[in-house]
Amino acid sequence: QVQLVESGGGLVQPGGSLRLSCAASGRTFSSSGMGWFRQAPGKEREFVAGISWSGFNTYADSVKGRFTISRDNAKNTVYLQMNGLKPEDAAVYYCAADVDSSLRVAVQSTPYDYWGQGTQVTVSS
Repeated sequence: QVQLVESGGGLVQPGGSLRLSCAASGRTFSSSGMGWFRQAPGKEREFVAGISWSGFNTYADSVKGRFTISRDNAKNTVYLQMNGLKPEDAAVYYCAADVDSSLRVAVQSTPYDYWGQGTQVTVSS
């Protein structure tokens, strides 16, 4: 099994930055696609960013140019650097692992096998 533990959320002013981390257990991390999703109150969970096992990144249009996803396989950790945060970015952010991923990053929730507990990101002045 894979356990995902997220951290790094908090309160930030518009235009500020946060770096989310997701630490994964297990030995399958290096071969798994990893994704970040977010869900605001009353809204459905949406894809934010993903990184394949081979290191290729995919981003939602709403965060392109502002967010950067990366992974450190030696530390079994995936990161989401969020810059230029906007109030619309406020949500609970979840990391997920797609153990059976292909070369392409999955942008829907269904393919992901494991999920973290979520970390709250609040953007307010």
